[in-house]
Amino acid sequence: MEKYQIAIIGGGPAGYTAAEAAGRAGLSVVLFEKNSLGGVCLNEGCIPTKTLLYSAKTYDNARHAAKYAVSVGEVGFDLPKIVARKQKVVRKLVLGIKAKLTGHGVKLVSGEATVVDKNHVQCGEETYECDNLLLCTGSETFVPPIPGVDVVPYWTHRDALDCKELPQSLAIIGGGVIGMEFASFFSSLGVKVTVVEMMDEVLGGMDKELSGLLRAEYAKRGVKFLLGAKVVSLVKVSGDEGGEQVQVNYEDAAGAGSVVADKLLMSVGRRPVLKGFGLEGLGLERTERGSIVVDKQMRTSVPGVYVCGDLTGFSLLAHTAVREAEVAVHAICGVQDEMSYRAIPGVVYTNPEIAGVGETEESAQKKSLSYRVVKLPMAYSGRFVAENEGVNGVCKLLLAEDGTVLGAHVLGNPASEIITLAGMAIELGLKAEEWKKMVFPHPTVGEIFKEAL
Repeated sequence: MEKYQIAIIGGGPAGYTAAEAAGRAGLSVVLFEKNSLGGVCLNEGCIPTKTLLYSAKTYDNARHAAKYAVSVGEVGFDLPKIVARKQKVVRKLVLGIKAKLTGHGVKLVSGEATVVDKNHVQCGEETYECDNLLLCTGSETFVPPIPGVDVVPYWTHRDALDCKELPQSLAIIGGGVIGMEFASFFSSLGVKVTVVEMMDEVLGGMDKELSGLLRAEYAKRGVKFLLGAKVVSLVKVSGDEGGEQVQVNYEDAAGAGSVVADKLLMSVGRRPVLKGFGLEGLGLERTERGSIVVDKQMRTSVPGVYVCGDLTGFSLLAHTAVREAEVAVHAICGVQDEMSYRAIPGVVYTNPEIAGVGETEESAQKKSLSYRVVKLPMAYSGRFVAENEGVNGVCKLLLAEDGTVLGAHVLGNPASEIITLAGMAIELGLKAEEWKKMVFPHPTVGEIFKEAL
């Protein structure tokens, strides 16, 4: 029986980060992954969607090049080639992770691992002994039990990523991050998109006001939004030209309604993978919602067992998982560290992007925090004006009474790249006047924060 200091189940962002950090620290590490290294994020999530969205954005820019006094001939796109490029990007990055891990002496085991007890993991015929066990099994797509879901054909995000032929129309159930990013991609390529969302606004966890502005921008481009609409049933119907279509029946404030589309995309959300690898036998303490209880060092109620990533139920984001993994390995190595969720950025890679970090107005009100809002049009940044002809955006800061930065939200490109500036200010507990003393390079879009301060 092979013995390791750390056994890690799951090779997604949490698992591969932990394995690399532990290997670098000189520990003996075994990592089990049943599918592909990189997990959902790299193989069928963050990276592939961003690759497709960048192609769509490039196509958008080419179509509107005249706004920047550039004349372009006839603009087109090749969907199979866009998808092939996405696969090439993913392959390259997976190989990169593999090389990194083997370079740090991590033993990679391909297959489904089962926890025998907190010191033994079985995979195939082999049993591996470990001093510490790190669970990073990630999350899976949640498909709600809507009547008719078992008889109608539908896409999950995985199918949408590999679509080689565009449907004429697409209905998306769920206006969260995944739903909005696919709405952005397909509408840019000319598909008639309808988003059906149960809540009264898209992008649940983001700043509500900015989410509404983003939705209005996409509505202007022809995306139809049905808000406060609960899907009650799905029916297969025959289309005008003979093919099969899907009818989504819903109920909203106005009563019953329906939408018919060539394809249906289910993007209602994801849930942690808690079944199927012997986890039940460990007797870990759970929260009311069924997630695993962890402390600030990612330790569970069972000594020597750590949990990182989506299993904790905190955030279900790759970057959160990466940080949790660093903290867990530090705890195993006896290095002082703790996990903080105060400044976890959220980003939606639509065009324009929307990003936020820290408190939203909604979360601050829920916590009864007193705050004031500073709001500026993105036009206060010279660089933004130079690069965004005829486009508006908004920067919004939430400040406590003493000037401490509580939250920051940006609608406008490149929100994803500048939000970290605000995240650092929030994590470090900076006050507005302290943050304002930082020298921002000019002209940059990030200067919008300095203007707002």
